[in-house]
Amino acid sequence: MHLRNSIAFSAALATAAAALSQPAHATLASGYTGVPSANPKTSGIAVPNVLTPELVQTALVQGSAKLENGTSAIPYYGYCGDGTMLPAPGAVQLPGSNIEATKSEPDKNVYLVLPGQTGADAAYDYGTHFVYQGHENAAVDAASGLKTGYITRVNLDADAAHRVTLLATHDAAGTLLPVIDGATWDPFCRRLLFTAEGGATTGGVWQATVGFPSTVVDISGYLGRGGYEGIQNDGQGNVYLVEDVGGTKGTVNSHARQPNSFLYRYLPTNIADLTAGGVLQALQVESIANPGQPIVFHAGQADADILSQDIADMHTYGLVFVTHWVTIHDTAVDGTAPFSANALAKAASATPFKRPENGVFRPGSDFAEFYFTATGDTDANTEAGSLFGGFGAIFAWKKTAGSTIDGTLSLLYRCDIDHSGFDNIAFWGADELVAVEDRGDTLHAQHNALDSAFLFDATVDYGNVGAPAPLRLLALGRDASATLDSGLLGVSGNGFQNDGDNEITGIHVSDGNPRAMGILGARVPTPFASGWRVFYAQQHGDNTLFEVLPNPH
Repeated sequence: MHLRNSIAFSAALATAAAALSQPAHATLASGYTGVPSANPKTSGIAVPNVLTPELVQTALVQGSAKLENGTSAIPYYGYCGDGTMLPAPGAVQLPGSNIEATKSEPDKNVYLVLPGQTGADAAYDYGTHFVYQGHENAAVDAASGLKTGYITRVNLDADAAHRVTLLATHDAAGTLLPVIDGATWDPFCRRLLFTAEGGATTGGVWQATVGFPSTVVDISGYLGRGGYEGIQNDGQGNVYLVEDVGGTKGTVNSHARQPNSFLYRYLPTNIADLTAGGVLQALQVESIANPGQPIVFHAGQADADILSQDIADMHTYGLVFVTHWVTIHDTAVDGTAPFSANALAKAASATPFKRPENGVFRPGSDFAEFYFTATGDTDANTEAGSLFGGFGAIFAWKKTAGSTIDGTLSLLYRCDIDHSGFDNIAFWGADELVAVEDRGDTLHAQHNALDSAFLFDATVDYGNVGAPAPLRLLALGRDASATLDSGLLGVSGNGFQNDGDNEITGIHVSDGNPRAMGILGARVPTPFASGWRVFYAQQHGDNTLFEVLPNPH
């Protein structure tokens, strides 16, 4: 009864043709040519995505797709029910008004191959291939005054009527879900894990069953409340968390922010049940400038931290830092009441970063190498510049053999104005990883460049003169809806609630294996072979989920 998704090559081939019309970069070992430049941001102009000529993309679902079991509040995949999909002709948004439906912004992708899944139609065969997502935005709940999120499942084998299933809007206690940022599959406890960036009040981690309807439980009493975004398991069932909390702007350095976010890991007592208790730890990095001393957050000293020697050292090629995991919460001692992970990390002298957002283990490292992105200040005028991480970075944490708490930290790539605001990250092969930008509307306009996805080689020393430049796999465009929204967002004081320019998010390379051996990082990915697939979401605007494929021509 179900239909295997057909690959609509026509639009994707047009994208590839656009890439072919541009001058090519030198081909790297990956076999990809690369896209020479980012798409420009031009007021009122929509532009198509451009992929390296060896790849094409196909839209799997877009925001206007009706949910098979939608509600009046959430009727569509990417649009809430609080307005029309486009403003009426001549409509003017005033503070407190709403001329366009709130866009839900589906975020991180989790691809799973699962038999026997059901949905709202008990007589329908939903197939076996699914993409699970949490949504990063939604309409404001009138009772609580908070934005609420939800969880959907894209049924890749289904027809249009059954393409997207709404799995949950509330947790098991009846509480509305928060807006959701990160997601992963934990094969040990057989749960999806979702994160929220709401900090000490509404941030945290929620676990959800994969079936319909999903049972969702807030487990922030164990893993803490924080600005959590990235979440990933290792092979031992531990959960690694990457926090994204913007720091205070400096007084002198008014376009830069104090490092204010931490890396965490949760060591569960029972990997089959994260609510059986466990220990939460934060990463501490030792100073090179002051040997034996940790690099720490200094309250009330934003300017000093922004341009500190330690922050400069952390963004210097070739330096290797000693690290330790320090315990900040133990449920056996501290109980299970929700707590602020960020506050406890600071109290334990853990080390802050400039908005790290996502991380993943390197395949073949036996979960001993963890690569993560830091977004930076997303402002071309940042006084931190490249040398102090103002444009972001990619770091590598490596476990010390034989130790459970010690490791090292080093810089893989120091970002600059042309490679900035890295967010989502995924390994493409044994050594190659993809990092995608989230520059935001401000930096897009300042630098006249929309977001891109870049391919890096983990074996390259990017600090060496003559090192190859990262290869641009994708120059994201801007769809017509996002172009309209960018214009509305640019009108000061009008209260427009949606984001503007499109963003690349949820870059995901997986074969959907739901067992422990299927954890990202357990095996070397082979995109487009042996069941491995590549997905990303073009967030904001039309909110389209894409699959990337090899160009057949």
